Amino acid sequence: MTALTPFLRARALCSTLILVLTLGTSAAHARVTRIVIDDKVSPAFCKDKTCASYGAAGQYEQLSGRAFGELDPVDPINGLIQDINLARDADGKVRYVATFVLTKPVDMSKASGLLWHDVPNRGRPVLLDAAERRLGDVGLASAWQGDNAGMNANLGTTVRADMKVNANHWLQVPVAKNADGSVITGQVFARIVNRSGLEAQPLIVQTNPVPYLPADLDTHKATLVSRDHESMTGVVTGETAIAPADWKFCGGGTFDEPLPLQALPVHLCLKGGFNPAKLYQVVYTAKDPYVLGIGFAAWRDVGAFFKYAVKDDAGTANPVAGRIKHSIGRGRSQSGNYLRGWLHMGFNQNEATKGSPSTRLVHDGLWPIIAGRRIALNHRWAQPDGVLELYQAGSEGPQWWGPYPDTARNLPVRGILDRCNASKTCPKVIEHFGAAEIWGLKLGPSWVGTSAAEDILLPDNVRRYYIASTAHGGGVGGFNSSLPGVSLPTRGPDCTGNNFGTGVFPANPVPHTETVNALREHFRNWVMHGTPPPQSRYPTLRERLLVEPNKAAMGFPTIPGLRPTAPEARFINPLLDYDFGPDFDANDVGGVPTHTPPKIKQVLKMLVPRVNADGNEIGGVPVVLLEAPLGTYLGWNITAGGFHKDQLCNYTGGMIPFARTRAERVANGDPRLSLEERYGDHAGYVAAVRKAAAGAVATGFLLQVDADAIIQTAEASRVLK
Repeated sequence: MTALTPFLRARALCSTLILVLTLGTSAAHARVTRIVIDDKVSPAFCKDKTCASYGAAGQYEQLSGRAFGELDPVDPINGLIQDINLARDADGKVRYVATFVLTKPVDMSKASGLLWHDVPNRGRPVLLDAAERRLGDVGLASAWQGDNAGMNANLGTTVRADMKVNANHWLQVPVAKNADGSVITGQVFARIVNRSGLEAQPLIVQTNPVPYLPADLDTHKATLVSRDHESMTGVVTGETAIAPADWKFCGGGTFDEPLPLQALPVHLCLKGGFNPAKLYQVVYTAKDPYVLGIGFAAWRDVGAFFKYAVKDDAGTANPVAGRIKHSIGRGRSQSGNYLRGWLHMGFNQNEATKGSPSTRLVHDGLWPIIAGRRIALNHRWAQPDGVLELYQAGSEGPQWWGPYPDTARNLPVRGILDRCNASKTCPKVIEHFGAAEIWGLKLGPSWVGTSAAEDILLPDNVRRYYIASTAHGGGVGGFNSSLPGVSLPTRGPDCTGNNFGTGVFPANPVPHTETVNALREHFRNWVMHGTPPPQSRYPTLRERLLVEPNKAAMGFPTIPGLRPTAPEARFINPLLDYDFGPDFDANDVGGVPTHTPPKIKQVLKMLVPRVNADGNEIGGVPVVLLEAPLGTYLGWNITAGGFHKDQLCNYTGGMIPFARTRAERVANGDPRLSLEERYGDHAGYVAAVRKAAAGAVATGFLLQVDADAIIQTAEASRVLK
């Protein structure tokens, strides 16, 4: 292993001490001291003066408000938060305010005892599912992200007056200052792509502003370049420096008539305007970094309060006190990445009651959904809205649950569960994802590591389920959605991201919904009753189901209208080994990056699932539309135009329908059997759906009620009618 800088040696020593100290510390170091209920809707879920009732649980209500918390930086887990020691109040404590929304039965005596603690995705409201309400479960959503655009110009530093039930979540966190009180500065970068015209363009990462104001508006102290092209592996061509006199930091307007920069987002005004064929990248010195890692502690403390506390310090009662026996933390996409990072940093240990084994765990289960990496939240100048586009952090350090030697990146043996194993606070974990996470979101290394040479074994407390050939989060489902000329869009879906582009292929309709319904039931039974869920199911090297990301290795058929070389390696988002500088901690995605943007040290090997003769992936859980297919379903798509033309369409999916008849497919040169050759007629297709549904029910991946509904939908469909 290479020599560590003094900064990283100190951090490594701190991490080692934490693994020891967390087992023996009993003092209270972090907690919610006060809650304020700002809004109450009771009963909730009403329409036309009729309010829904959910079986034995009855009617529900929603309460929203703010949780005021304090942290002691001396605590060994809190001490992992980047810059926490530079954000102390006069008494040495660090404080935050986090929003929450509680969804509960009006009569808590009818509650099931299970709490779902949801992580908001980019601050958006999270609604407890109707199926969970029918079971009497309680829902809690609480804030974690201090850089949300839902705030005002000061983002995480300013707290609103209240929190409404249906409002976006926000987290108030302090700004770090130097020990002498002076302003901290450092370099950040931002990119503008697929923009045109004379108007100023904002610096955006995914959906939020880049959350840092320039320390100086003098463009001579910053750099702006345009690029004609860049590959997914970071090869740049046609880079041109733009003279400082030809652009300005601004608040909007145009180069000739700029508006003053008084609030986020930061805009750039460019002389002559923006060319949509180019990408623009700016590097500037920013000021006032938020201590965003506090989001790990805030979500922990709010969850622990509603699970365990009777009242706050002022005597305000916990509305669900004494009624929560079990809890599961849940996050989707960005929020699932958050959960993986949260657990890796050791935050499932309830700080307020470390000495009590019965209350040591914040949550009994964690469910990271369509999430294959850890959130890049806890380093200075973090931009946690990133989705692993070029130069964005988030794949550093262990992405796998158990210990694995990261020799390809010269990093030590680590795993996500290291800290919770040391403190005996590891929860039960279910993770599920689809093909878009493999192709677009760098999921593969969590299965086979950075060397891609062997399967990494799953610990006993983790279950993994792969929903093959699906887009990010799944599609609309149904059967008509796979038929050309029936309900398919004429253009492909938007490539998810910051104005990324549009896909060549129509949207992939294969759903996740019914699989998620089954997994929810299994997770409840695992946490509440100790009943194990089905064994993990995903492609492995052992079964020879993971291969190089190219047509020949995958066994992908030659389909008319599809580029003969697709899918090639350029359609996968590769794992890049970045050098963020000597003060950046790759294992914890912490520290201070000083190489902005980071240098690319190497492109690491990626693997993808094999496909069958139809081009559909194999090795996942049973899904009816894949078992009775109507086309080739893709976990990737190709960008139709713009700067990223002919590259991966970020993390969307696509599909290519089968021909209806043999004559049609022969005329088109299509090697895939037609619908009539496969199923004969409509009744034959419905029979195939019945068989597929029965198989999925038998293996535990489809509920019978959903199977019945799927069969009805197939009977009513226009397939072969």
